[in-house]
Amino acid sequence: MKIIHINRNIIQQNTKHDKQDPVVRVEENGVVTYCMEVEIKGPSRMVYRPDKPRTCGAKLWIETESEVILHD
Repeated sequence: MKIIHINRNIIQQNTKHDKQDPVVRVEENGVVTYCMEVEIKGPSRMVYRPDKPRTCGAKLWIETESEVILHD
């Protein structure tokens, strides 16, 4: 299972410091990778759980078993 979400803290830091660090967070098997864009090559679902966020704090994310291609 791959979990994809946007790190809004990095978006805020990018705005504050006029930067363009990657904000798309992709987690698979406990390994986290950041990128600028992700392409999902198959079925996926978007999950919103404001009452039960992920440990990273995300309340909205995408779950997929499909192949994903990360772009920087």
